Amino acid sequence: MMKLWGGRFTKKPEEWVDEFNASISFDQELVMEDIEGSKAHVTMLKKCGILSAEEADQILGGLNELEDKAAEGSLSFSTQYEDIHLNLEKLLIDTVGEVGGKLHTGRSRNDQIATDMHLFLKKRVEEVIGLIEEFQGAIVKQAEDHIETMIPGYTHLQRAQPISFAHHLMTYYWMLDRDKDRLKDSMKRIDLSPLGAGALAGTTFPIDRAYSAELLGFSGVYENSLDAVSDRDFILEFLSNSAILMTHLSRLAEEFILWSTEEFHFIELDDSFTTGSSIMPQKKNPDMAELVRGKTGRVNGNLVSLLTVLKGLPLAYNKDMQEDKEGMFDTVKTVIGSLKIFTGMMDTMKVNKDVMEEAVGTDFSNATELADYLAAKGMPFRKAHEVVGKLVLHCIEQGYYLKDVTLATYQQHSELIESDIYDIIAPSAAVKRRNSYGGTGFEQVKIQIEKAKGALVTK
Repeated sequence: MMKLWGGRFTKKPEEWVDEFNASISFDQELVMEDIEGSKAHVTMLKKCGILSAEEADQILGGLNELEDKAAEGSLSFSTQYEDIHLNLEKLLIDTVGEVGGKLHTGRSRNDQIATDMHLFLKKRVEEVIGLIEEFQGAIVKQAEDHIETMIPGYTHLQRAQPISFAHHLMTYYWMLDRDKDRLKDSMKRIDLSPLGAGALAGTTFPIDRAYSAELLGFSGVYENSLDAVSDRDFILEFLSNSAILMTHLSRLAEEFILWSTEEFHFIELDDSFTTGSSIMPQKKNPDMAELVRGKTGRVNGNLVSLLTVLKGLPLAYNKDMQEDKEGMFDTVKTVIGSLKIFTGMMDTMKVNKDVMEEAVGTDFSNATELADYLAAKGMPFRKAHEVVGKLVLHCIEQGYYLKDVTLATYQQHSELIESDIYDIIAPSAAVKRRNSYGGTGFEQVKIQIEKAKGALVTK
């Protein structure tokens, strides 16, 4: 069987070579985008008089028929035709006859595949942005319920200062907001049309690239035909943005995993997002959170893989670039799945408020309050730090906490300490007093939640 490009060749490749060369096993994911691009291309050829109205309408009719079959999942593809483009062209010729061969006038598979991927990513990035906003909404909902719920804040995974649990959750809202901004900004590079750039040098046909771009909903076209077919920056940018996003999800996954242990017991994840053990009947494993944490590695790997593919490629198209798709498809699937999982986990998790608040009452995370108290009374902070450090050591040796220290003992360490110290070092007071802009004070947390809610409503 003759290849659609086989006129110059006297031998056919062996079947195993065909299989190694073919990309149809994965680039069939682009079937709808490929048909969409072809419909715009033939419509442009008709407008420019390159195809007659009758020819263009026949081809469009065939493409519409293939589109319907693709939507039904009834199209069959073969490795003999290598990729999604040649498979669809063969199916089109089978449907409408030899006129189907005129579809490829004024374009190449090089600009065709680039167009497909721009169309694909444009749709998927918009979907990811929507899923980020759903997850942000779930975070805000939990945060609203836990403004005055206190949790130990950590540095070095050691208890540092008491904070509002809502404040902790809202940290991830703002991380996701930056992720969303990066994805939105990347649309400026995604939303360009390479169609009509040809193999690398443009075409001799009097095409109208701006018109086909308009038909496809692109905001502009590539200014350079070489750049149009060789550029994969838009995919790299998506993979990079996705790696950052997944890193944020992985950090939250780690916290969910820690918080749901018996040692912490700060939260309980819903049964829908956990699994059991085949041997230990008591187990409730945070498998979905662990999977997101693990899948971050494959997203990072997809970025590094494409960077490596592109790093030494001369212009313009090279077959190496066939390796640009599977990582992109995998990252899209992974990011979308991970965001859906996390939205569900956040919506349904149970917060053990009493356990959290007991934790902040039985540690030394209020030590900074005592140091600030002494500094406010005129003691140099470095001296106050030393005094409180010695008090903490005294408490550790005696087996109790700062709240249990008698006033007499306090005053042995500093005469500046008065009876109001017990109110000052109470965890709720410690959190409430941190009312600087963006701080964990309850009023400040309410402000950031309202700001976040307003942003979600207007987007």
